[in-house]
Amino acid sequence: MDLTTEVILALTGVLLLLSVVKDRRKTAAALRVAYKGFLRLLPSILAIILVVGLIIGFVPPRWIARVIGQNSGALGVAIASLLGAVLFIPVIIAFPLARSMLDMGAGIMATAAFITTLTMVGFVFLPLEIKELGKRFAIARNALSFAAAIAIAVVIGVIIR
Repeated sequence: MDLTTEVILALTGVLLLLSVVKDRRKTAAALRVAYKGFLRLLPSILAIILVVGLIIGFVPPRWIARVIGQNSGALGVAIASLLGAVLFIPVIIAFPLARSMLDMGAGIMATAAFITTLTMVGFVFLPLEIKELGKRFAIARNALSFAAAIAIAVVIGVIIR
Protein backbone atom coordinates (compact mmCIF):
# COMPACT_ATOMS: atom_id res chain seq x y z
CA MET A 1 0.00 0.00 0.00
CA ASP A 2 1.29 3.46 -0.80
CA LEU A 3 1.44 6.35 1.63
CA THR A 4 -1.60 8.15 0.18
CA THR A 5 -3.78 5.08 0.68
CA GLU A 6 -2.53 4.64 4.23
CA VAL A 7 -3.25 8.29 5.08
CA ILE A 8 -6.76 8.08 3.62
CA LEU A 9 -7.51 4.87 5.51
CA ALA A 10 -6.16 6.31 8.77
CA LEU A 11 -8.17 9.50 8.35
CA THR A 12 -11.31 7.49 7.56
CA GLY A 13 -10.76 5.36 10.67
CA VAL A 14 -10.29 8.40 12.91
CA LEU A 15 -13.39 10.11 11.51
CA LEU A 16 -15.41 6.91 11.92
CA LEU A 17 -14.33 6.68 15.56
CA LEU A 18 -15.28 10.33 16.11
CA SER A 19 -18.67 9.63 14.56
CA VAL A 20 -19.22 6.61 16.84
CA VAL A 21 -18.32 8.70 19.89
CA LYS A 22 -20.67 11.50 18.86
CA ASP A 23 -23.71 9.37 17.90
CA ARG A 24 -23.52 5.60 17.81
CA ARG A 25 -27.00 5.12 16.26
CA LYS A 26 -26.47 7.55 13.40
CA THR A 27 -23.09 6.00 12.66
CA ALA A 28 -24.64 2.52 12.57
CA ALA A 29 -27.39 3.78 10.25
CA ALA A 30 -24.83 5.43 7.99
CA LEU A 31 -22.77 2.21 7.87
CA ARG A 32 -25.90 0.24 6.90
CA VAL A 33 -26.60 2.70 4.06
CA ALA A 34 -22.97 2.45 2.94
CA TYR A 35 -23.12 -1.36 3.03
CA LYS A 36 -26.31 -1.42 0.93
CA GLY A 37 -24.68 0.98 -1.53
CA PHE A 38 -21.64 -1.26 -1.72
CA LEU A 39 -23.82 -4.29 -2.45
CA ARG A 40 -25.62 -2.31 -5.17
CA LEU A 41 -22.28 -1.37 -6.78
CA LEU A 42 -20.68 -4.80 -6.37
CA PRO A 43 -21.87 -6.20 -9.75
CA SER A 44 -20.45 -3.13 -11.53
CA ILE A 45 -17.16 -3.43 -9.66
CA LEU A 46 -16.89 -7.10 -10.56
CA ALA A 47 -17.70 -6.27 -14.21
CA ILE A 48 -14.92 -3.67 -14.22
CA ILE A 49 -12.44 -6.18 -12.84
CA LEU A 50 -13.56 -8.76 -15.41
CA VAL A 51 -13.35 -6.42 -18.42
CA VAL A 52 -10.00 -4.94 -17.43
CA GLY A 53 -8.67 -8.42 -16.68
CA LEU A 54 -9.79 -9.75 -20.06
CA ILE A 55 -8.25 -6.84 -21.91
CA ILE A 56 -4.99 -7.18 -20.01
CA GLY A 57 -5.06 -10.93 -20.61
CA PHE A 58 -5.55 -10.67 -24.36
CA VAL A 59 -3.43 -7.62 -25.19
CA PRO A 60 0.29 -8.26 -24.69
CA PRO A 61 2.19 -5.54 -22.79
CA ARG A 62 4.87 -5.31 -25.48
CA TRP A 63 2.17 -4.53 -28.07
CA ILE A 64 0.87 -1.70 -25.87
CA ALA A 65 4.41 -0.39 -25.31
CA ARG A 66 5.24 -0.59 -29.02
CA VAL A 67 2.01 0.87 -30.44
CA ILE A 68 1.08 3.54 -27.88
CA GLY A 69 4.18 3.65 -25.69
CA GLN A 70 6.27 6.65 -24.73
CA ASN A 71 8.36 6.33 -27.91
CA SER A 72 5.42 5.89 -30.29
CA GLY A 73 5.12 9.64 -30.81
CA ALA A 74 2.29 11.25 -32.72
CA LEU A 75 1.29 7.97 -34.34
CA GLY A 76 0.74 6.36 -30.93
CA VAL A 77 -1.37 9.31 -29.79
CA ALA A 78 -3.38 9.11 -33.03
CA ILE A 79 -3.98 5.36 -32.60
CA ALA A 80 -5.03 5.79 -28.97
CA SER A 81 -7.28 8.70 -29.95
CA LEU A 82 -8.99 6.71 -32.67
CA LEU A 83 -9.45 3.73 -30.36
CA GLY A 84 -11.00 5.96 -27.73
CA ALA A 85 -13.26 7.62 -30.29
CA VAL A 86 -14.69 4.39 -31.70
CA LEU A 87 -14.84 2.16 -28.62
CA PHE A 88 -17.88 2.16 -26.39
CA ILE A 89 -16.54 1.58 -22.90
CA PRO A 90 -18.15 3.06 -19.79
CA VAL A 91 -15.90 5.63 -18.14
CA ILE A 92 -15.99 3.70 -14.87
CA ILE A 93 -14.18 0.90 -16.70
CA ALA A 94 -11.97 3.18 -18.77
CA PHE A 95 -10.08 4.68 -15.82
CA PRO A 96 -8.84 1.37 -14.37
CA LEU A 97 -8.12 0.26 -17.94
CA ALA A 98 -6.04 3.41 -18.50
CA ARG A 99 -4.07 2.67 -15.33
CA SER A 100 -3.42 -0.84 -16.59
CA MET A 101 -2.36 0.53 -19.98
CA LEU A 102 0.15 2.81 -18.26
CA ASP A 103 1.46 -0.14 -16.24
CA MET A 104 1.85 -2.11 -19.48
CA GLY A 105 3.99 0.60 -21.08
CA ALA A 106 1.53 3.03 -22.70
CA GLY A 107 2.65 6.63 -22.84
CA ILE A 108 1.00 9.35 -20.75
CA MET A 109 -0.01 11.38 -23.79
CA ALA A 110 -1.50 8.37 -25.60
CA THR A 111 -3.38 7.29 -22.49
CA ALA A 112 -4.73 10.80 -21.99
CA ALA A 113 -5.78 10.87 -25.65
CA PHE A 114 -7.55 7.53 -25.23
CA ILE A 115 -9.48 8.66 -22.15
CA THR A 116 -10.42 12.09 -23.48
CA THR A 117 -11.62 10.84 -26.84
CA LEU A 118 -13.45 7.99 -25.14
CA THR A 119 -15.41 10.45 -23.02
CA MET A 120 -15.75 13.34 -25.46
CA VAL A 121 -16.17 11.75 -28.90
CA GLY A 122 -18.91 9.32 -29.78
CA PHE A 123 -18.52 7.81 -33.22
CA VAL A 124 -20.68 4.89 -32.09
CA PHE A 125 -23.58 7.24 -31.42
CA LEU A 126 -23.00 9.49 -34.42
CA PRO A 127 -26.02 8.17 -36.39
CA LEU A 128 -28.31 8.78 -33.42
CA GLU A 129 -26.75 12.18 -32.78
CA ILE A 130 -27.25 13.14 -36.45
CA LYS A 131 -30.87 12.04 -36.28
CA GLU A 132 -31.61 13.98 -33.09
CA LEU A 133 -29.38 17.04 -33.42
CA GLY A 134 -28.72 17.36 -37.12
CA LYS A 135 -25.82 16.30 -39.30
CA ARG A 136 -23.93 19.61 -39.22
CA PHE A 137 -24.09 19.95 -35.45
CA ALA A 138 -23.23 16.31 -34.74
CA ILE A 139 -20.22 16.29 -37.04
CA ALA A 140 -19.02 19.69 -35.78
CA ARG A 141 -19.39 18.61 -32.15
CA ASN A 142 -17.47 15.37 -32.70
CA ALA A 143 -14.73 17.07 -34.74
CA LEU A 144 -14.28 19.85 -32.17
CA SER A 145 -14.36 17.32 -29.34
CA PHE A 146 -11.73 15.21 -31.09
CA ALA A 147 -9.48 18.27 -31.59
CA ALA A 148 -10.00 19.35 -27.98
CA ALA A 149 -9.22 15.83 -26.75
CA ILE A 150 -5.93 15.83 -28.68
CA ALA A 151 -5.07 19.27 -27.27
CA ILE A 152 -5.86 18.08 -23.74
CA ALA A 153 -3.68 14.99 -24.24
CA VAL A 154 -0.78 17.13 -25.45
CA VAL A 155 -1.11 19.50 -22.47
CA ILE A 156 -1.27 16.57 -20.04
CA GLY A 157 1.72 14.95 -21.74
CA VAL A 158 3.76 18.15 -21.44
CA ILE A 159 2.74 18.81 -17.82
CA ILE A 160 3.39 15.28 -16.54
CA ARG A 161 6.72 14.76 -18.29
